[in-house]
Amino acid sequence: MAVDRKSKPSVLSALRYFFSLESAGGIMLILATITAMAVKNSDLSELYIQILNIPGMVQFGELSISKPLFLWVNDGWMAIFFFAIGLEIKHELLHGHLADRRQLVLPLAGAIGGVAVPAAIYLFFNWQDPIGIKGWAVPTATDIAFALGVLAAVGSRVPVALKVFLMTLAILDDLIAIVIIALFYTSGLSTTSLAAAACVMALMAALKAAGLRKSTPFILLGVILWVCVLKSGVHATLAGVVTAFFISTRAQEGQSLSPAALMIKSIHPWIAFIILPAFALVNAGISFDGLSLSRLMEPVPMGIALGLFVGKPVGVMFCAGVVILLGMARLPKEVNWFQLFGVAVLCGVGFTMSLFVGGLAFAEGGAGYARIDRLGILLGSGLSAVLGYIILRISSKEKTA
Repeated sequence: MAVDRKSKPSVLSALRYFFSLESAGGIMLILATITAMAVKNSDLSELYIQILNIPGMVQFGELSISKPLFLWVNDGWMAIFFFAIGLEIKHELLHGHLADRRQLVLPLAGAIGGVAVPAAIYLFFNWQDPIGIKGWAVPTATDIAFALGVLAAVGSRVPVALKVFLMTLAILDDLIAIVIIALFYTSGLSTTSLAAAACVMALMAALKAAGLRKSTPFILLGVILWVCVLKSGVHATLAGVVTAFFISTRAQEGQSLSPAALMIKSIHPWIAFIILPAFALVNAGISFDGLSLSRLMEPVPMGIALGLFVGKPVGVMFCAGVVILLGMARLPKEVNWFQLFGVAVLCGVGFTMSLFVGGLAFAEGGAGYARIDRLGILLGSGLSAVLGYIILRISSKEKTA
């Protein structure tokens, strides 16, 4: 949730609003996930599949886009999610918590470790599999909605500084994930579509340079950019991030909030209560037919589960601990090492972004990976959520003792 410095009296309330909204969104994600799995393993399974594959087409003259429902959610609705991420990242870098480079060191170190170690664990299990190795980035992400949902369940005794640390780390995680998607998950590049996308971005830059602060022209150009990127072979959701960086984060005269802050405030409920739950509904439907322990022990799900459950806390704590011991950063105010470890464990809740990257790495039905990668994500995320909750609950009790 972006908050302008001009609205100083509401900063704390805005942070509380953000955390409560994300927490409620996390509960919606859990319900959507359980619903998807329940329906997939019931007599409604075939209907579920048919709904996911309902075709939808948009056509303007010779240009047409035709996709099944689940791809409209993954490629279209998730572009809005990435747009919001882009707005939050830009605001935090320019005006928010990340603008203070001293405050950036600790979560940045944690984010780097939380990406590198899970990826290394996954690669250890899948190094010799030319298809399985494509999923190396699946366990590197953190789901901020789920993680904050678990924090909310612990109660108000969790220090606000700890929540801010988790939020900042998750935002940096998302930024790294965006770079990974752009660099490693593109295929069949179309130079014509890329050239068209470059022209649209050049026009956006020209309007920005001319001092345009209204959001509407950039949103319209962003839709055109989305079509160009979709046709280019680069994942279409990246158009949302690019568009976000052209939206002004400075409030206009006579207004307390910037265009970016107003936009985040308006679309955040849609993301928390509709877009992300819809994403979970179309991606978390896993059949448990024939599932066995040996299936879960295969390299792909095991690499993902251990990457999230073990790699995330190890990577976050190691890198965060190094910068603290070297004097480059300090523990957040009123936060102890045990609580920091609890948050590091919570970073293993990768759900949304992990499912998203998994969908890019493994085509549906390809070599059977599309199902077992989700099992690894659910197992690793679930274990991280439970253990993180227990650790934070214990540490909170110790704090109030």
